[in-house]
Amino acid sequence: MRLQGRVAVVTGGARGIGAAICERYAAEGARVVVADMREGEAEALARSIGRAALAVALDVTDQASIDAMVARVVREAGRIDVLVNNAGVFDLAPLEEITHESYRRVFAVNVEGLLFTLQAVARQMVAQGKGGKIINFASQAGRRGEALVAVYCASKAAVISLTQSTGLALAKHRINVNAIAPGVIDTPMWDQVDALFAKYENLPVGEKKRQVGRAVPYGRMGTPQDMTGMAVFLASADADYIVAQTYNVDGGNWMS
Repeated sequence: MRLQGRVAVVTGGARGIGAAICERYAAEGARVVVADMREGEAEALARSIGRAALAVALDVTDQASIDAMVARVVREAGRIDVLVNNAGVFDLAPLEEITHESYRRVFAVNVEGLLFTLQAVARQMVAQGKGGKIINFASQAGRRGEALVAVYCASKAAVISLTQSTGLALAKHRINVNAIAPGVIDTPMWDQVDALFAKYENLPVGEKKRQVGRAVPYGRMGTPQDMTGMAVFLASADADYIVAQTYNVDGGNWMS
């Protein structure tokens, strides 16, 4: 029960990594807010978790939605102790086919949405005066470029940089900002990734997923549950002296 009594908001919490973190946080004693634009899925997950969970509609690209989420959580749970900035989208295309629409969508969610959700929650944490924990989701894609994935890689590199800057800005308030950089994780998003690679690399559907799984030094793709241990650690008192770091949780894909 390492998070006993904490109130934790998880964006993109209705499925994949976010859902796994919601379930683990509740098991560790937290009151969990499943914040997602998929309201039906968020409510279903919250019901399955039980009284320890609350579903809240959230579109991270809409400032009014962000502000309403914070206000509702504070109204119903009293405060916010932990934020997991997990909401994200993916796209890929050859350089000559990248569109303004794709670029704007990826950066609107992965960078702008993350930053302004962090800002709104950080303001609440500062007002509470008791510190807090903010965990951003980066990616191994933010550690290097990939020929077909320029925009997504750039967005996740921005997350790593924002984690450093906001971590330094908020440390004086005892708000720890850190990040997790997953490797290849078997989630619904990876089915979309696989389909796009199949299109542009002329592969059978499912082949890219098999290839990347075999290439992981640990021997398999990660699961959403593989992310939860680091998410609990960074939200706990054990991480009080850790500031502005990005941790790879990727089965050995990237070393830093």
